[in-house]
Amino acid sequence: MYSIRIVVICFLLSVSCNSFAEDPIKFWDTPQHGGNSFNRLPPSQAYFTALRGYGASWVRLAYDKWQAEKRDFLMGDADNYRGISPKDFKTLADTLERAHQVGVKVVITPLSLPFMRWSQNNGGKFDDRLWQNKEHWDVAAQFWQDLAKRLKDNRAVVAYNIINEPTPEKMGGLAEHADLPTMQAWYKQQQGTSRDLRAFYDKVIHAIRQVDPETPIMVDAGWYAAADAFSYWPAPLADKRILYSFHMYEPYAATSGPNLKRKKPYSYPGQVPFGNGLEYWGAKRVAEYLELPSRWAKLHKIPANRVVAGEFGCIRKLSGCKNYLNDVLTVLDQKKFHWAFYSFREDNWDAMDYELGTEKVHWKYWEAMEKGEPDPIKRKLTPLFEVIHKRL
Repeated sequence: MYSIRIVVICFLLSVSCNSFAEDPIKFWDTPQHGGNSFNRLPPSQAYFTALRGYGASWVRLAYDKWQAEKRDFLMGDADNYRGISPKDFKTLADTLERAHQVGVKVVITPLSLPFMRWSQNNGGKFDDRLWQNKEHWDVAAQFWQDLAKRLKDNRAVVAYNIINEPTPEKMGGLAEHADLPTMQAWYKQQQGTSRDLRAFYDKVIHAIRQVDPETPIMVDAGWYAAADAFSYWPAPLADKRILYSFHMYEPYAATSGPNLKRKKPYSYPGQVPFGNGLEYWGAKRVAEYLELPSRWAKLHKIPANRVVAGEFGCIRKLSGCKNYLNDVLTVLDQKKFHWAFYSFREDNWDAMDYELGTEKVHWKYWEAMEKGEPDPIKRKLTPLFEVIHKRL
C-alpha cells in the first residue's frame, strides 16, 4: 500500500521521483547502441521517434548549436559564467521530455565549457584557456554542478559527458598519436598541472557528486577523444560510476571531409598517412587500433560495459565508407562496447548522414539552414545506413 501511495504522489506532482526509479547505471550493464545529435535545432518528437524506430536506445545530445538566450547556450557567456540560463534550460528540458516519450535515453554532451568555447562557436579559433589556468577549472566545475542539480531527477538522462573531445595536449607539447613512452613521459611532466585531464575530471566529478550521487559520468579521452589517448593514464578515475569514452575516425586522413577534395583521395582500405608515416588501413589495422582502449581497460580491471565508442563514422561519399563502418562495428560488437554512430539526421552538415546514401543532398537542405528553418529532407534506409541499422 505504501509503494502505491508513492506512485500516486509522484504522478500527481508530475515529477520523476528518481529515488524510486531504477538506478541509471543499470542501463549501461548491457551493450547499448545509439547515435549522436549535434543539430542546429532542438530535435523534434519525430526525430526521436525515428531514431528509436531504427532500434537505438540512446543518443549523445549536444546543444551548443541551438539558439541561445545570450551568446552561449545554457552558460550565457563562456567568458563570464554567472549561472544557467532559465530560458535555455527549458529548451533543453523540453527536448529531453520528447526523448523520454519514446524511450530514448540521453547523454548530455557539452561542446563548450566556461573558458573553453567550441571552435565553431569561436570564430574557428581553438580555445585553450581551460587548460592554461586551474582557476578556470573552478568555473567549469560550478557550471556542471549547477546543471547536474537541475538534471539529476530527469527520467531521460543516463549520463553526463563532461566535455566533448577535450584537448589539453594540443597546445601542451604532445603530438597526436605519439608512441606510448612519449605520451607517458609527457603526462609525468604535466601531472598536477592545468593540462592534467584526469585531475580536471576529478575536480568536476567531485562538484557533480555533491548534488547528484547517482547519474553516471562519461569521460572522453584526450586528444579529441582518440582511442589511443587513455593509454597514458596511469590509473582510472576514483569514482565508480564512470564510463570511459573514445571516438573512432582513424585513419582521419581518409574518413574526413578534406579527403574528398584531394586530387587523388585516399581510399579505404588502402595506404593512408597516420602519425609520422604511411600505413595500410583495413579491417586488421582498425582492429589493432581499437585494441588500445580495450587493453587499457583490461589492465585497470574496467569491464567492457564501462567502455563507450562515443562517436565513429566516415564521410558517406567515401567509396569505402560502407566497409569502414562494418569493420569498426565488427570490433565494437565483438568487444561488447557501447557505441553511438555519428550522426543522426544532422541538419547543418550532411557529410555523415547515412540515410542520404552517397547522393548529393537536395538544395532545400541548405536553404532551410540559411533561413533557420527545420530540415525538410526526407530520409530513408539506404544500403550504407543498413550497415548500422542491422546492429542497432
